Amino acid sequence: MTTAKYSLDTPVATLGATGFATTEGWVTTYNSDLITREYVGAREDYLQVGVGLAAGAYADAPTLPTDQNKAVRRTEEGSAWEIVPDYRGKTAYSTDTGQPQPVIDMGDLPPMLTLLAPQTPYDKWDGTQWVTDKEAQHAAEVAAAEAKLSQLLDEADDVIMRLTRAVKYNMATDEEKAQLESWERYSVLLQRINTGDAPSIDWPDFPE
Repeated sequence: MTTAKYSLDTPVATLGATGFATTEGWVTTYNSDLITREYVGAREDYLQVGVGLAAGAYADAPTLPTDQNKAVRRTEEGSAWEIVPDYRGKTAYSTDTGQPQPVIDMGDLPPMLTLLAPQTPYDKWDGTQWVTDKEAQHAAEVAAAEAKLSQLLDEADDVIMRLTRAVKYNMATDEEKAQLESWERYSVLLQRINTGDAPSIDWPDFPE
């Protein structure tokens, strides 16, 4: 059979069992990032006889996912393509501390991370969800109420002391006498507050 002098066909390389070209020509390769192994695209490579594919290049095409939350990468041993979860750009939360951190790697999340956000600083991870530690939350609310109450009482005592001195020496104006009564009533209401009712405390209005 006579070989044609010319051809309109693009020469196609043939890869042998060992991965080296047995005939020279072009071959479509499907390429992965050398570090992350993520699929980065296809290209045409020209191979001479005896030459193999470049690092990160493969002759088998991957199946592309339709889900934006999936990624394609080469398996760790390099034998096939795999589709894995892709949470990059999302925020994950430590199941130990609840602290947020950005997801930077594709694949399943480590067991100590979750995409579920804790709803309060007192949430604890039970293995599947966040559960609020009600006792710790209430203790913190009581402590905050006690600190607020102490500050308000100190402020009231300072004003009452100043106005009482003016009344004692008959130097108080009618307005100051009225203010003293308002502040004393306010102080009494503060002293009747039960901080154990936090956070549902009806704080008295500040005297005008």
